[in-house]
Amino acid sequence: MAESMRGLKRSHRCTELSAANISEKVTVMGWVQRRRNLGSLIFVDLRDRSGLLQIVFDETSVGAEGFAKAGMLRNEFVIAVEGVVQKRSAAVNENLKTGDIEVIAESLRILSESETPPFQIEENSQTRDEVRLKYRYLDLRRPDIQRNLMLRSKVAYLLREFMAKEGFLEIETPMLTKSTPEGARDYLVPSRVHPGNFYALPQSPQLFKQLLMCSGYDRYFQIARCFRDEDLRADRQPEFTQADMELAFVDVDDVIDVNERLLQYVFKEAIGVEVQLPIPRMTWQEAMDRYGSDKPDTRFDMELIDVSDVVRGCDFAVFSNALENGGSVRGICVPGKGDLGRKQVDKLVELAKTYGAKGLAYIQCKSDGSVKSSFSKFFTEEGLQELIDAMGGKSGDLLLFAADKNKVVWDVLGALRLHMGKELGLMDPKKFNFLWVTEFPLLEWSDEEGRFKAMHHPFTMPMEEDWDKIDSDPGAVRAKAYDIVLNGAEMGGGSVRIHQNDIQEKMFEVLGFTQEQAWSQFGFLLEAFKYGVPPHAGLAYGLDRMVMLMVQAESIRDVIAFPKMKDASCLMTDAPNTVDEKQLKELGLSVCAADEA
Repeated sequence: MAESMRGLKRSHRCTELSAANISEKVTVMGWVQRRRNLGSLIFVDLRDRSGLLQIVFDETSVGAEGFAKAGMLRNEFVIAVEGVVQKRSAAVNENLKTGDIEVIAESLRILSESETPPFQIEENSQTRDEVRLKYRYLDLRRPDIQRNLMLRSKVAYLLREFMAKEGFLEIETPMLTKSTPEGARDYLVPSRVHPGNFYALPQSPQLFKQLLMCSGYDRYFQIARCFRDEDLRADRQPEFTQADMELAFVDVDDVIDVNERLLQYVFKEAIGVEVQLPIPRMTWQEAMDRYGSDKPDTRFDMELIDVSDVVRGCDFAVFSNALENGGSVRGICVPGKGDLGRKQVDKLVELAKTYGAKGLAYIQCKSDGSVKSSFSKFFTEEGLQELIDAMGGKSGDLLLFAADKNKVVWDVLGALRLHMGKELGLMDPKKFNFLWVTEFPLLEWSDEEGRFKAMHHPFTMPMEEDWDKIDSDPGAVRAKAYDIVLNGAEMGGGSVRIHQNDIQEKMFEVLGFTQEQAWSQFGFLLEAFKYGVPPHAGLAYGLDRMVMLMVQAESIRDVIAFPKMKDASCLMTDAPNTVDEKQLKELGLSVCAADEA
């Protein structure tokens, strides 16, 4: 039978007590983590969000009734205990913050009983994700998850504190907006008041924060909820949180300056990591050429090497055809893997194929001095050695090559580099390597749509020195865009925005928009731009991803209170689900069966 806590008031959380509180009478409340009955004594580990505290029940101190109740306790019972803090009578537990003290119980109330939970509430649970997320309220009791969410709360506070001191105003933007399909898929919300019309949930506050710059607010900041109807990955959710900002009368260096100081402050205060300034910068082109990625993990080397000139004119059709079609031949040198067996090499070939490669060429510089290659019959011994030398290969190394269009080569070798870096243990978890990646392409070609699309969004400012190529070679135009990367993950990104009408109109033209289409989708922004728009730029961090990187979690779900599964469903609430026919009728909607769609 659950008891009332009438007359009781918690005096401390569990780990707020220390040796300084010895002899004090305290009241603590929480969940039973474990009970050990030694006959004359009962020990209970009490857990709250701060940690564990040992409670000792002795019949002489808690009374016969209290001692009997203590014997009934089970894991996850919620209890309140009054007692006196004393030094531990047994050995000190060095693994606990309260390992040198215990509370001798004088009274016990069982505030709530618990059934046996479907899994143990413990750190680093090996329980299947499906079970953990179905009972997320239990999973959230785990100390490691609680630490993650408490850190997330602290990070949000630090962000707000820093931005306020820097003169940013926190302003909320709408959650019900107009659908602008240029970009990811929108989540749509039907309107009851306007039958047949729909709102969209925001993919970001982009247009509204630009309007705030037009309105003279100078520096805007918001911790904003955003929604994208996309396929999920380990670091992506359909609903997520951005730390979003926009600044007026600035250029690239101004945005980077504020954000470098922001990162230095937040990482120091939140997790004690010193961020050395200035953070290194690397152009997008250099990042792709060296690492095969626009978000390179710079904690280890194993960089891509372009050997196109070395193999040019060779008889190996895979290499020569790639070069004739405007592609390249590049490789990576994997140290200490030259003696891999055939099955292991075949696995690497299959991995390469998942990233678009037709195959994978390789040279094994075996530790006994011999050389084995998948294409040796097309090269002389001298030619093969020249290629090995160009790659910096030595005995014991494995050389992997990709030959195709540059994008495929980058994707394949970038993925192999990360795979082998992980296998070799080269990603030091104690390192926090920050990097700015700058000068992204303004546009990227979409084979699916047969047109150029904005790599970021249609309002990104091109670099002035490239603008004369917009008609002759649109793909060569660079953008004033920048991403902040940490240990191989994009943590945030932004750009300088277009504020000149002629450039914006030309941008829409290159993207295939008619003037009518542009005004239909973005008319409210273009109208605002008629009335004096300042130069402006911004950046947004994925707050969930930032915290995930801070705590080095495997999945972004471990830093979100109630995340979705990979199919965007919630196992706990069984969402999404059907709704009442009356609701659909009010909205003027009908649902077709899948085979009717």
